[in-house]
Amino acid sequence: MDTGKSAVSVGALTLLCDCVGGRAGERLLIVSEPKGNGFYDDDAPALTAAAGRAIGMTVYETEAENFITSVADTQTLVKTLSGFDHVVFFSRLGDQIRFSEHVEMPPATMCYTLNRESLNSAFGTACYRGLCEVKSVIDDAFLNASHIRVTCPRGTEYSGKPLAGEKPPLEVTLKRFPMLVPQPVACEGFSGQIALSRFLIGTGSRFYEPYYLPLPTDVMAMVSNNRITHFDGTARDVEAVEQHYRHVAGQFAIDPWYIHSWHAGMHPGCQFSNDAESDIIRWSGSAFGSPRILHFHTCGNYAPGEISWNILDPTITIDGIAVWEDGCLHPERLNNMAEVLDRHPNLAALYQQPVREIGLVG
Repeated sequence: MDTGKSAVSVGALTLLCDCVGGRAGERLLIVSEPKGNGFYDDDAPALTAAAGRAIGMTVYETEAENFITSVADTQTLVKTLSGFDHVVFFSRLGDQIRFSEHVEMPPATMCYTLNRESLNSAFGTACYRGLCEVKSVIDDAFLNASHIRVTCPRGTEYSGKPLAGEKPPLEVTLKRFPMLVPQPVACEGFSGQIALSRFLIGTGSRFYEPYYLPLPTDVMAMVSNNRITHFDGTARDVEAVEQHYRHVAGQFAIDPWYIHSWHAGMHPGCQFSNDAESDIIRWSGSAFGSPRILHFHTCGNYAPGEISWNILDPTITIDGIAVWEDGCLHPERLNNMAEVLDRHPNLAALYQQPVREIGLVG
């Protein structure tokens, strides 16, 4: 991509040209959080606005003051976005509407590059189109699999196969930038035990208190199809987990024991430098794109649910092939992937030397 403007952020150009598909003369709205809000820095949206103007777009910028709390809020938000050719969210508002159905709004993109460094790192500059092609091959592998098995070093043992004739779970209605995860895998047809370690955290769908529950010791979730049957662990921690589920479900009148779907990160440049639990809200909104993390959508019979399980360093075997192995994604092990990686050699090289720093120690 040659714009002739070396001072323009490469990551912002990747976002606008390769993901958004912005063109000269189009109207771009950038939605950011209030300055100094602490989740995003102020530079990432400013750099994107500058890049938009550099390629000839007409750029508008606004701040989003509040989180969405109702369907009416979603409808009000959507009305404010009309009249633009593209909307880019550097705001958690975009995350809250990412699974909304029947949302009539301009083409929109949710950005997970939280600061200048992230935008211009391998995370923000990796080939977006190549990642989309990798995702497509992985999606097909999951959908056509006869057997899928998930394990982790802490004792996860979970397996099954997608049920024939079942539609895959709903995907996000907004584009993600960067491309972070493949299509969710429905939990119907899977059973086993899943090791819950370190903490439980919300999914970004809705916000509640407490949003984060520390786990002093591991708790094992025993699951059958879409249901949590029970938890195993110390009496204290099992009680805390069960109370947390009942509390969150009670706030929204949802099924606490429902497990909707799961997927693992697929971006080899995804990084989180700080300790996760010292910056847990930002971690939960960005680190899930790392191949070192597999997360489940639980508490509620919809994606993304309200409570996320985060499994560190998973091994995911698809019909006997370890596509993820100890938290490393090996896309080259899948059929039909070689030509994709040949077309995107820089991305292939990144998969050979992925970033491993995600704020958690095994």
